[in-house]
Amino acid sequence: MTEDFRIEHDSMGEMRVPATALWGAQTQRSYENFRIGTETQPEGIIRAFALLKKAAAQANAELGSLDAATAALIADACDEVYAGAWDAEFPLKVWQTGSGTQSNMNVNEVVATRANQLAAERGVTLPKPIHPNDSVNCSQSSNDTFPTAMHVAAVVAVHDQLLPAARQLVATLQRLERENEGVVKSGRTHLQDAVPISFSQEISGWRGLVETGIEMVEASLPPLCRLALGGTAVGTGLNAPEGFDTLVASKLADLTGLPFVTDPNKFHALTSKDALVFGHGAVKALAANMMKIANDVRWLASGPRLGLGEIRIPENEPGSSIMPGKVNPTQCEAVTMVAVQVMGNDAAIGFAASQGNFELNVFMPVIAYNYLQSVRLLADAIRSFDEHCACGIVADRDRMRHNLHDSLMLVTCLNPYIGYENAAKVAHKAYEEGTSLREACVGLGFLTPERFDEVFKPEEMV
Repeated sequence: MTEDFRIEHDSMGEMRVPATALWGAQTQRSYENFRIGTETQPEGIIRAFALLKKAAAQANAELGSLDAATAALIADACDEVYAGAWDAEFPLKVWQTGSGTQSNMNVNEVVATRANQLAAERGVTLPKPIHPNDSVNCSQSSNDTFPTAMHVAAVVAVHDQLLPAARQLVATLQRLERENEGVVKSGRTHLQDAVPISFSQEISGWRGLVETGIEMVEASLPPLCRLALGGTAVGTGLNAPEGFDTLVASKLADLTGLPFVTDPNKFHALTSKDALVFGHGAVKALAANMMKIANDVRWLASGPRLGLGEIRIPENEPGSSIMPGKVNPTQCEAVTMVAVQVMGNDAAIGFAASQGNFELNVFMPVIAYNYLQSVRLLADAIRSFDEHCACGIVADRDRMRHNLHDSLMLVTCLNPYIGYENAAKVAHKAYEEGTSLREACVGLGFLTPERFDEVFKPEEMV
């Protein structure tokens, strides 16, 4: 009978590893020792590792630390990992060593094994077999590769996922502004009637919430573009050739098209996670703004008969298993739940980042997991909200007009003519007696009917 495992070894001895697995002994040890939860290292981290291992191999070849053939094979294996060809080979949990050492070694082992396979397939003769530590991890340490992978993954996720989704929503809101020019409705403050506002002005507020969020997220990227790679174990750069840090950062910039540079202070880069705290704070700010937009939309769409009902939103699915015909603002609810998750993640990231001891922070996997989850969820939620809700918002102009003219706060336009206190008397009289502002004002003798009609123009109050 064919054995379903093979024997691999590391510095601690031998391990049984699944026969077809590309990983080695160190990955297997972690797989067996950390059976905690179901959360595995995020795809973004694995992709970022593939990029940095490729860049490191190329830099090592240029600096004379690796032979060209070995570096080329490592780069090709990294390309396969980056393309997702070997996703099943990265089974390790988030809840492992806080430095991410086992995940760094998981990548090293998979890339080394695959690179050796490529060498055999191509008939390439190497000076010696490609080794996970000596070759793939050459000039590196888990302590500088994992924080580098975190930064690369964070910047790529924001650039490729979050910002495009947010900009798409901005474009939708700009269209809605144009379509609703001149539509005047009642404003609201403290959930109470307020003076008029145009619907396009209200939408412009939503647009500003998204645009400001974009600005904040963009402002958080430069610190995240500074990389720890080259600091090795404690920031001194031990066992890395001179110039490795700047060269590998330059290569990562070329591979991604993003402005990565080496962090000038590796001691800070290894122990501090402030760039991720700052970056996630901007993500949280956008999430908070999306919470506000989603709440506004579902309030304005409430009803259909007993709520505000000033806008109609797309009806996407039945809203109740017992009440026929009920439709709910489900996209808004999804956005608000994602916003809550992002806020919770922000607390976890802040606590984890505060726990750096001496030369290293050992809460990195949980920081990476939460940051990337927030970016992915928020990007998905914004895109879904845009495509299934915002793009189909339609103003109920008749309802807006009715609510506008029924608002007691229109009395504010009388302040210049009868004064604040008299205007307040008019509002109270109209409310208590269930009459119009016109009847109350004329009844109190503050203005004649003709003068009231001359100065009372709600549509001009915006």
